[in-house]
Amino acid sequence: MAKEKIRYVCTNCGEPSLSWAGKCPQCGAWNTLQQEAVIETSLGTAVSAGRPLQPASVSALISKDQTRLVTGMPDVDTVLGGGVVTGSVNLIAGQPGIGKSTLLLQLADSVSKKHRVLYVSGEESGHQIGLRAERLGVSGKQLQLATSTVTEDIAASVASKDYDLVIVDSIQTIAATAISSAAGSVSQITNSAHLLIQAAKQSATAVILVGHVTKEGAIAGPKVLEHVVDVVLQLEGDRYGGFKILRATKNRFGPTTEAGIFEMEGQGLQPVSNPSAALLAERQVSDGSIVLATLEGTRPLLVEVQALVNKTSYGYPKRAASGIDLNRVNLLVAMLERRTKLSLADQDIYVNIVGGMRITEPAADLAVCMAIGSAAKGLQLKANAVVFGEVGLSGEIRHVPFIEKRIAEAKKLGFEAAIGPQQKSGKKLSFLRGVPDVRAALNQFLEKD
Repeated sequence: MAKEKIRYVCTNCGEPSLSWAGKCPQCGAWNTLQQEAVIETSLGTAVSAGRPLQPASVSALISKDQTRLVTGMPDVDTVLGGGVVTGSVNLIAGQPGIGKSTLLLQLADSVSKKHRVLYVSGEESGHQIGLRAERLGVSGKQLQLATSTVTEDIAASVASKDYDLVIVDSIQTIAATAISSAAGSVSQITNSAHLLIQAAKQSATAVILVGHVTKEGAIAGPKVLEHVVDVVLQLEGDRYGGFKILRATKNRFGPTTEAGIFEMEGQGLQPVSNPSAALLAERQVSDGSIVLATLEGTRPLLVEVQALVNKTSYGYPKRAASGIDLNRVNLLVAMLERRTKLSLADQDIYVNIVGGMRITEPAADLAVCMAIGSAAKGLQLKANAVVFGEVGLSGEIRHVPFIEKRIAEAKKLGFEAAIGPQQKSGKKLSFLRGVPDVRAALNQFLEKD
């Protein structure tokens, strides 16, 4: 007979423990150990109950044509690599109120024009979903809505082959009746996900799961959830306004370098055709303002980097950053203090990426440095130019990818030049004004208003 035991698993790192503790002994996170039931069987019993595998050759398994459900939303299709693959399990996560349910209801309505779609909600009543559908103008005849928190019922609907796409909102609110723990626990999320995945693979039905996030922004639940699904999407941005960005952090059927940019309107999330122009529409040319040519996936984007430098009134200068990693800003400030004549040790420094955007690529380094230098000295750029380039600790400006795309976007918006790394080989670009290091960039391109 199998013996049922209890163990505790950390939702942050997945480390199991035999007893509960307030702090995970492996990663040090607090209040992350959750109870999980463990079924143990003897090795001999398990081997005798198993059956030999039936392998097939690789050539027989290779399929040239991968069937996809085109969503009808170009930005979403681009992020997914061409649409939702049949039989795949996709996970989408984001902050509360960011627009996950809105986006998925729009997607379900668009897909239902050609395919059968089931939208299952474990968080809202059918009336609430209907009100949102009315606001969004949803009218798909093949779109069915249901409310349920029982994993077995949802898995049976997936396995029935009555639908081409099933959306489950959300994985944290459903529970398998065979598991005694509450919905949202490690064991419930793990077992519910496995049941839905097994049903999706057997019936070739595409499934989209909604996932909650923790206060740190990571997907709630065990890390195994992200490993077992085929695609992991993140919807990012400011929940109160600004652009919403859809990224793929994992994709077994396409690239993870693409991004979709949306804006919340009365009719739901709408794709932004020219985000660069929208971000720079209210820009005022002044000291501390630099336009950065960055990339969202493979899509060029121009955003304004603002810096404010002011003499501190306290014993320890304050550093603050919005839209960019504060540790990176501190590193660049230390480099500027050491490699240039700027004196920033007694200055409060604030850096802001306009429009609620979050920049993570190293190509933003030069723009941040020039914005800080411009604000510290009260200078402006001499030229109507965009800026990009990675900066090393020695102050050197390093090469960044997709320079041609950045320059093409700058030309389209009417800029006259680009300031970035020097061109060492290949075709010379007259539009690009290369500089060897940060000190040369500050000396050559900043001037009094």
